[in-house]
Amino acid sequence: MTESELLQIDVEGVIRAKNPKLAKRVPGFIIRYLKRIIHQNEINELLKNNRGVTGLDFVNACINHMELKIEVKGFENVPESGRFVFAANHPLGGLESIVLMKVVSSKFSGFVFVVNDILMALKPLAVLFVPVNKHGSQSRESINKINDAYTSNKQILYFPAGLVSRKIKGKIVDLAWQKSFVSKAIETERDVIPVYIEGRNSRFFYNLARLRKFFGIKSNIEMLYLVDETVKQRGKTIKLIFGKPVSYKTFDKTKNAAEWAAYLRDLTYSLKNSAE
Repeated sequence: MTESELLQIDVEGVIRAKNPKLAKRVPGFIIRYLKRIIHQNEINELLKNNRGVTGLDFVNACINHMELKIEVKGFENVPESGRFVFAANHPLGGLESIVLMKVVSSKFSGFVFVVNDILMALKPLAVLFVPVNKHGSQSRESINKINDAYTSNKQILYFPAGLVSRKIKGKIVDLAWQKSFVSKAIETERDVIPVYIEGRNSRFFYNLARLRKFFGIKSNIEMLYLVDETVKQRGKTIKLIFGKPVSYKTFDKTKNAAEWAAYLRDLTYSLKNSAE
């Protein structure tokens, strides 16, 4: 994207491009509703006001726009040098990634965030992302980019759950953490730094997720509301707690990669209790 190009969100245009026949049949009130829940006008205003702004500058612009406050604990646990995987829980769906990038950048000049490849459409932030295909097989190009990131000197930021936290047995927690980051940490000799991020979405979001699962609907329709959930966080404080590095040498044969991922997930949530 060049500075002369202005990225704008166009719900109707996306539907038309994906399925022209469907676009003609979608009622106007549905289009208006979709525009409202993804806050099309507000996002476009943010993009317009920050035309040509990318990378960390856009991260800061988003934090300022959302009037966020950031509280950090345990950052002294993070060494000044080294190659790490910052593995964090995923409670909100967007803002916590912005805040995590902001905090990590205060100590390290280089990092990348491993994200769903759909998020590469966020052009102002794409320079900070490495894409992963969450809904299909990885392309050779994608695999190469991930390998290059892990073998580089840049820090790796990652949400191992892949999906936003859900309400399970009354608690807001991640689903099972994927094992791939453990395998890559071992392969590239990177220590893992657990990061607990405090936050929750609205009751509506969790109830919708529960109803969707109850009725056996596979599509995560609640994800449509993540932008709306993000906007509801305006003016709030995002709290991050950093744990001590876990050496890649810890991940021995006593557990498989999936079990070590579960161990790191439990360790991350234990940081909440240690800080109380």
